[in-house]
Amino acid sequence: MIQDFFDVSDELLEIDRQAMERCAARFAAIEEIKEHNQWKMLRAFTSCGVAGSHLVGTTGYGYDDRGRDMLDRVFAAAVGAQDALCRPHFLSGTHALAVALFGVLRAGDTLFAATGRPYDTLGGVIGLDGSRLGSLAEFGVRYEEAQLGPDGSPDLAAVEEKSRGAKVCYIQRSRGYASRPALSLQTIGSIAQAAKRANPEVIVMVDNCYGEFTQKDEPVSVGADLMIGSLIKNAGGGIAPTGGYIAGRADLVELCGHRLTAPGTGRELGCTMDVLRQLYLGLYYAPGVTAEALKTSVYASSLFSLLGYQTSPAYDADRNDIITSIETGSPQGLTAVCQGVQAGSPVDSFVTPEPCPMPGYDAEVIMAAGAFTMGSSIELSCDGPMRAPYTAYLQGGLNFAASRAGLLLAAMRLKKSGALQ
Repeated sequence: MIQDFFDVSDELLEIDRQAMERCAARFAAIEEIKEHNQWKMLRAFTSCGVAGSHLVGTTGYGYDDRGRDMLDRVFAAAVGAQDALCRPHFLSGTHALAVALFGVLRAGDTLFAATGRPYDTLGGVIGLDGSRLGSLAEFGVRYEEAQLGPDGSPDLAAVEEKSRGAKVCYIQRSRGYASRPALSLQTIGSIAQAAKRANPEVIVMVDNCYGEFTQKDEPVSVGADLMIGSLIKNAGGGIAPTGGYIAGRADLVELCGHRLTAPGTGRELGCTMDVLRQLYLGLYYAPGVTAEALKTSVYASSLFSLLGYQTSPAYDADRNDIITSIETGSPQGLTAVCQGVQAGSPVDSFVTPEPCPMPGYDAEVIMAAGAFTMGSSIELSCDGPMRAPYTAYLQGGLNFAASRAGLLLAAMRLKKSGALQ
């Protein structure tokens, strides 16, 4: 019983029981996806012939790093791509996206964002924030976008029109701090088809952050030429300490390799030191850890909807990323949820998050993250901007049992704050 370890009221435990009952069917569906993806992952390891010697890294330039090159092949096989760069040399998801964009775009090209304005940290990469720090705009790359509909559906007519003159059609799978749902593979496929009907040469690029292994396939299976993400989200399984990936068409991945290092040296460089074992193990565990995060997401929707809050996606809806939003309705509510999640974290549970200014945001932001890897959002975390409707964005969860406890503590904080509806 959780009451043996944490102070949870009998009233809340009854709501927890109801929430768990409602989650049963969705949990079963998640287990089916997990098994499929884990078998696919195992097959990638065995078909590529991973050996113990591949877990040993290199120093210096990293020439002939067998483990690094094998990890690229295993990742590509696991996600159904022609080729991949799965490397510790990517500093973040934003860095991997920047490498991909600079890798395939040239002066005079047009980048078209088919899913509206990308999330804040890409503003500097594209040049939307007006800074002059080496953005795509400074290199002569033009930018256009099409807005999603109120329900999050793409404007396929606009996609066709704007893709005609574009070099890249860019799709953001997850939502950032927006209210729209994460995009399904079917929706990503419909955008890709529309773009290529208008311009068969357009490169369809998908920001796949938070979406890996949430379904049985990945965006490259529905028309994406490139997909990009971070290894401290789903694809690193909570074990990778850093890194990211670019996967897709072999010729485009090769171009990105020359942007990751230097033109002319490309993917042949990059020592891996002592990190390869963690990257392999994290990738191997990724389907199972993602399933735990998905269960956390479903349970959060079920629990907080029973408490009277608007949640998205609904507990019984398909998941296309690991994020759930909870509209708390007040600054006190958002603060209480984040502080409760922090109290249920394995690291820094004694810390009390408070709202503070964040560069690039028009409001203060509060963040809860007691993680083994700094900034890892496959581990349970919660954050949100301090503006109406005071939405908490919850993501991750290395294992469901601990994440469930963290969410119950968040609900208890809501009750004590007086913000519980």
